[in-house]
Amino acid sequence: MATPESEDFVRAFARGLKVIEAMGQGSPRKTTAEIAAAAVLPRSVARRLLMTLCEQGYAQTDGKLFWLTPRVLALGLLYLDSLPFWRYAQPALEELRSEVHESCSMAVLDSTDIVYVLRIPSRRILATGLSVGSRLPAHVVSLGHVLLAFLEPAALERYLKSAELRPYTPRSISKAAALRRTLQDVRAKGYAWVDGQLDAAIAGIAVPVRDGTGNVVAAINVSLIAGSYDEDSARLRFLVPLRQVAERIRSAIPRQGRVLGAAGRG
Repeated sequence: MATPESEDFVRAFARGLKVIEAMGQGSPRKTTAEIAAAAVLPRSVARRLLMTLCEQGYAQTDGKLFWLTPRVLALGLLYLDSLPFWRYAQPALEELRSEVHESCSMAVLDSTDIVYVLRIPSRRILATGLSVGSRLPAHVVSLGHVLLAFLEPAALERYLKSAELRPYTPRSISKAAALRRTLQDVRAKGYAWVDGQLDAAIAGIAVPVRDGTGNVVAAINVSLIAGSYDEDSARLRFLVPLRQVAERIRSAIPRQGRVLGAAGRG
């Protein structure tokens, strides 16, 4: 991996990405000074990067304020399209939502957070404001517990050293030793149940999604109103449907690989 001191590290490109991230936070329209402060860059550098983004169609300006354009969405969609399971997961999760009548989601791990790559809300929408691209701390949600539980030991230790295990509610796991024990239990059971750790009103049950070689590449869950189920009743109601959907997604991944291979030979 390239570091800022490496010859392979392109500083201007890294700064441009920081500017895009800064523009996407808070107010949609910002001054050069606001963007420079958020990106921790000199104002002159930020302005040159902003003008480049405008020239390339990723930003617009009225001479004073700058804002992102819809073209930036293409960057995120490229990532989703690159996931070999994403196109198969959407109809599978929609069918799961229709069966269980609860919100269903898929997420991947990014550093110390989970990032939603699919979110299928139920009619009983939980007031979380979550959508594709939303991030949540991994240590307090069921999707995160699954993704952390199946990390390689060295990767898990790096996570535990870098993550801020902030308590969001009295039920939050905020100690590394306690989280490690919980993740061992999740790995043994093959699913995660989290109740009221991020938000006292929300619970969830999640399972891993594996690829054709058995590696965990994502997690899917059912989100619930806290108190409507306990772990035993949630397991009886949702675990089998969740595992069936995870297997359905897994079985589709090799087929995509064969189709791509055939296309390449053609």
